[in-house]
Amino acid sequence: QVQLVESGGGLVQAGGSLRLSCAASGRTFSSYAMGWFRQVPGKEREFVAAISWSGGSTTYSDSVKGRFTISRDNNKNTVSLRMDSLKPEDTAVYYCAATIDYPVFRPDGIPYWGKGTLVTVSS
Repeated sequence: QVQLVESGGGLVQAGGSLRLSCAASGRTFSSYAMGWFRQVPGKEREFVAAISWSGGSTTYSDSVKGRFTISRDNNKNTVSLRMDSLKPEDTAVYYCAATIDYPVFRPDGIPYWGKGTLVTVSS
């Protein structure tokens, strides 16, 4: 079992930056690929970024490619999402996810989720 806790959300102006963190419990963190998804009310949860078990491979959605950077520290059991050049359309609740497979673009079947952290980007 893996428990995930996100932090770092908040209110930022368009063009600004935020860094989200996700702390994972358990001694098998490096056995999981990690990802970030986001969701706005009334819409499906959508893929944002993923990172492989060792951190050697990363994948991004087209909407965030070049602006967001995912990273992980397997010694500290953490995964981070650096978000630059934020846009109002990035406003959402951001969720950390752990999965066996990499990459996973759909939320269906992902076994472990955090509770989410809200990011609001004002124009």
